[in-house]
Amino acid sequence: MTTQPPARRLLGKELHRLDVRIGRMMRQSNAHRELEELSGSNFRILRFLEEHEDRDVYQKDLEAEFGITRSTASRVLGLMEQKGFISRESVAGDRRLKRLTLTQRARSLGQELRREGDALDARLLRGFSAQEVAQLYRFLDRLLENLEG
Repeated sequence: MTTQPPARRLLGKELHRLDVRIGRMMRQSNAHRELEELSGSNFRILRFLEEHEDRDVYQKDLEAEFGITRSTASRVLGLMEQKGFISRESVAGDRRLKRLTLTQRARSLGQELRREGDALDARLLRGFSAQEVAQLYRFLDRLLENLEG
């Protein structure tokens, strides 16, 4: 009786399988159901506003950050405002400027996403030692560097 050599495992295929399963788990989450109202660009804008809540952010900041036109930014922000994710507040001294702020709905969604992300990370890393986790991240960094270089 002859034995077959083990099937060759391809890293890209394995990473894709992992990504598909992670995506499936995320789509089952409560926060993801709310996220279905947001496009990818909306989500990036929310993340940007969340990361910069310590300062005033205006439409022109988003135009510069994301390389979008004034009309695109205005349209996207209008839809996000209608959906209840952001508000535009007038600025004293210049009525043309509107400060962009997250609504409580958006803040709550961000908190829920972080909680779910933390739980997913804990599940993925269950059984790994701290050293193994650190090594995993070093390996992932090297994989990314290899693709860039």
